Amino acid sequence: MHLTLEFGGGLELLLGKSTKLHKVDVQPVDDEGKATMKGLLSWVKSNLIKERPEMFIKGDSVRPGVLVLINDCDWELCGGLDAELEDKDVVVFISTLHGG
Repeated sequence: MHLTLEFGGGLELLLGKSTKLHKVDVQPVDDEGKATMKGLLSWVKSNLIKERPEMFIKGDSVRPGVLVLINDCDWELCGGLDAELEDKDVVVFISTLHGG
């Protein structure tokens, strides 16, 4: 499954390459053979996050303060962790937490 992942608000600094846009080919499959956000988050943690994963992930989900959009729609409206992904979806992660 081809997905486009975008990281912003400082989250891109946690990745191996501090690049905001990543075109990836992943197979995050759950017990029913469906690609879900829960599986994608696990894949991102294992394959893209290179430092301070606690700034992105808390338990099985994203940390509070991380906005997640699936094709420009809030992931909570799509089903949250159970949201099913399809080929060529665009998933955006934006941190709303900033120091100051």
